[in-house]
Amino acid sequence: MTFLNEKEKQTVYKTILNRRDVRSFLPKPVPSDAIDRILEAAHHAPSVGFMQPWNFILVSSYEVKERLAWAAEKERKALAIHYEGEKETKFLRLKVEGLKEAPLTICVTCDPTKGGAHVLGRNSIPETDMLSTACAIQNMWLASFAEGLALGWVSFYKKEDIRNILKIPPHIEPVALLSIGYTDKYPEKPILESVNWEKRQSLKDRISHNEWKDSSN
Repeated sequence: MTFLNEKEKQTVYKTILNRRDVRSFLPKPVPSDAIDRILEAAHHAPSVGFMQPWNFILVSSYEVKERLAWAAEKERKALAIHYEGEKETKFLRLKVEGLKEAPLTICVTCDPTKGGAHVLGRNSIPETDMLSTACAIQNMWLASFAEGLALGWVSFYKKEDIRNILKIPPHIEPVALLSIGYTDKYPEKPILESVNWEKRQSLKDRISHNEWKDSSN
C-alpha cells in the first residue's frame, strides 16, 4: 500500500472542506459513468460487520420526483411550526425544489435485517447499520464533489410516504433522498451557516481528554 503524496493529501482535505449540501440544480444530464463511480464509492464505505446494509434507488422519472418533492414539502411545512420569527422565515426558505430540478435523485436505503440475526458489531450496537449507511452517503457526497457535481440531501419527509412512492418494503429504512446534478450556485459556505441559522462551533470546545467534558460550560 502506497500512501498519498503531499499533493494528493491536500486534494483529499480540499474535498472534505468544500463539500456542500446544494439545493439548486441545472437540467444538464449527468454522465452515467460518473454516477457509476459515485455509487462505487458508496459501496466501498466502511461497514460495521461488513454487512453492507445499503441499497440505491435511482429516480429519473419527473413524475416520481414530483411526488417525492410533494412528500418533502408537506413535511417541511409541518416542521415550520416549531420555529418562530426570523428562524421560521429562514427555515421556510430552504428549498426542496432540487428534488424536481436535479436530473437524478437517489434514495439510499438501509436494510436492518442484512446479514441475519448475528452481525459483528450490530449485536452490541443495533444502530451500526444506519451508521454504515451514513458512511456510504458521505462517500457519495465526496465523490460527487470530485466529479464536479452537486449533491443535496433532503431529510424532510415521512418514511411511510417515501415507502409508498418508491414501493419500498416496510422493514427497509429510506435513509436519504439525494439529488445529484450540475449547479451554477455552489455555495462557499454551508447553507445554514450562510443564512445565520447557526455558527460553526469551535473544534477545541469539542475535544476532551480521558473523560467527558461538558462543552456547554
